[in-house]
Amino acid sequence: MSLSTTLVLAFVGLILGHGIPGALVGAAIGFVIDSFRQSQRQRATPQAGGFIGPLFTLLGAVAKSDGRVSEAEIAIAERLMTRMGLSGEQRKEAIAAFNQGKQPEFDVRPPIEGLRQWVGLRRDHAFPVLDVVIETVLAEGNPPPEKMAILRQLAFALRISDMELMALMAMKGYAWNAAAGDRWRGRGGGGYVPPHRAAHGPDPYTVLGIERGADERAIKRAYRKLISEHHPDRLGDLPEAMRKQAEARASEINAAYERIKAEKGFK
Repeated sequence: MSLSTTLVLAFVGLILGHGIPGALVGAAIGFVIDSFRQSQRQRATPQAGGFIGPLFTLLGAVAKSDGRVSEAEIAIAERLMTRMGLSGEQRKEAIAAFNQGKQPEFDVRPPIEGLRQWVGLRRDHAFPVLDVVIETVLAEGNPPPEKMAILRQLAFALRISDMELMALMAMKGYAWNAAAGDRWRGRGGGGYVPPHRAAHGPDPYTVLGIERGADERAIKRAYRKLISEHHPDRLGDLPEAMRKQAEARASEINAAYERIKAEKGFK
């Protein structure tokens, strides 16, 4: 543990508190502050490998939520295990977790809570987790309400807004029909537009989470916020597979920003 605040306040107490008694009081206050900061850092740093069980359990639940697990959904889970470079034991854990999630009437709340605890205060770690789940949700194209409900439940637990979730899905070439947004909020009517990828990629305004009429200042602010949250250099000890997904996501954000700049004519 770093004791920088403890030492500083001990010194201040020594100077202002007339000797040893003041130093002891200052040191005690500093130690409490240092201990609190250390606990916050620990909560903010995911434990290596701690996400495998809850992640693959949730993937199994998502795959089964519409009644059957497709070959495409199984293939996504298998590719993810390979990309993550899981060891033999970790692979067995992932398979067992996926099969557990496939059980009828499976409760998704425990694995979602496990992922929430693993992510902790690191929102930049929440996005790669959502990326992986989105792949399964969209494995068969137009996702049914059951899969979208689980995805939104996870996003809410990880403190990711609907707008941010829409942007993540847009980066994969999918678009939400804003005119039919009621279903997004669970009130029926409208729905998710069938998957497509335009010739020039996803809609750049959806990727940045802004309106088409946004001014230059709003566009730049949205871009800077997104790229700071999604930059792969901030991801720490995430597996290489998730880091590559973050790199691809950052590239999409940069590409969207460049397209908007060219369209709006600013630098």
